[in-house]
Amino acid sequence: MSQAKGFAAHTAKAPLAPYSFERRELGEHDVLIDIHYCGVCHSDIHQVRNEWSDYQEEAIFPMVPGHEITGLVTATGGKVTKYKIGDKVGVGCFVDSCRTCAECKRGLEQYCSVHTVWTYNARDNEGVPTYGGYSDKIVVDENYVLSIPKNLPLDASAPLLCAGITLYSPLKHWNAGPGKKVAVVGLGGLGHMGVKLAHAMGAEVTVLSQSLKKQADGKRLGADHFYATSDPATFEKLKGSFDLILNTVSAQMDWNQLLTLLKVDGSMVVVALPEKPIPVASFALLQRKSLAGSAIGGIRETQEMLDFCAQHNIASDIELIPIQKVNEAFERVVNSDVRYRFVIDMGSLKK
Repeated sequence: MSQAKGFAAHTAKAPLAPYSFERRELGEHDVLIDIHYCGVCHSDIHQVRNEWSDYQEEAIFPMVPGHEITGLVTATGGKVTKYKIGDKVGVGCFVDSCRTCAECKRGLEQYCSVHTVWTYNARDNEGVPTYGGYSDKIVVDENYVLSIPKNLPLDASAPLLCAGITLYSPLKHWNAGPGKKVAVVGLGGLGHMGVKLAHAMGAEVTVLSQSLKKQADGKRLGADHFYATSDPATFEKLKGSFDLILNTVSAQMDWNQLLTLLKVDGSMVVVALPEKPIPVASFALLQRKSLAGSAIGGIRETQEMLDFCAQHNIASDIELIPIQKVNEAFERVVNSDVRYRFVIDMGSLKK
């Protein structure tokens, strides 16, 4: 075991505070990663506040959040073949799975039907709680570690491990590209990545935001069009326009209204996680429209996404903060006061 330090919520809704804990000993296929940066995902806030208790098993406290991890390999187990000391690496939302079910064999470990081991607020295959990236180090099996391309910065790459793959996976699955019209609902931490990726894939991209206050940003990020959902004329003008809608908004909103914007055979994919169920009328789907969900990506697809981002020089727009300001950052995320993703500099743990 090795001693680690980080920040944890000791009870539900408690502010994060310094916390010391142990990481497991390095196994034959493990790598030890010195964490340099960790992104702040809105799901970190939901988890430490236990806001998903209706959908998840009982939360595990103390909880060290963080699943957008980048850093350098500092040690390797005796049978590790994929990484060496000094390599730039990342860790996303999960750190293990059963490896034998149909989903795992297809490279869809995020949908493992037996046991996905999440990076934090979960238990590993020995029943030991997992702790995330708001910490100085982590031990992960090499098969669940990602290689960060050399031309991508470690800090702005961290959110790619969740926000990036969360948008890349449905864009790829629903064949976004030249000749396709894609709408991104919400220009936040998820949405801004959707705009960048869809644009790089060659799709015609429209942002649907509550207001026009981020219009300049949307165009800078790659949007061809920008409309306010608060304007009723938007829904009249854009009726039947889109092949694919990516809904990144967790707030309560009218999904039936959004579905009117799809073409026949179009799909709306929900990647956000609203706290309460949102009703959908059958009539909204009658024109062979589809409503679907999507969750992150497997290891193979996540590496593909990172390589795609390297090829197109894509990273997240970030605000770098010290760990000591994480509670303030949580409140700012809730208030949509960040453009567009907080990333924690883990060097600040040494202060």
